[in-house]
Amino acid sequence: MSFRSGESLAGALMAAGITYFRETPVSGSQRGPWCLMGVCYECLLRVDGHDNQRACMTTPRAGMVVERQIGARRDASGEPE
Repeated sequence: MSFRSGESLAGALMAAGITYFRETPVSGSQRGPWCLMGVCYECLLRVDGHDNQRACMTTPRAGMVVERQIGARRDASGEPE
């Protein structure tokens, strides 16, 4: 995937046609970026093995491993919040 300088990870993913980033813990519904300014937490992803990364606030870089986050947000120990 390519990205432009200054673009957020959310912007790069949406430009590549990826519209949902996570699934909710209750219903499993698909969620994607909403506010694009770090307030709503709908764009949480697993980035380089770390959960809870807001795609709208993350700068993409070459070699980054990005995965959908399934279920609830997790705390630093990996436990659901």
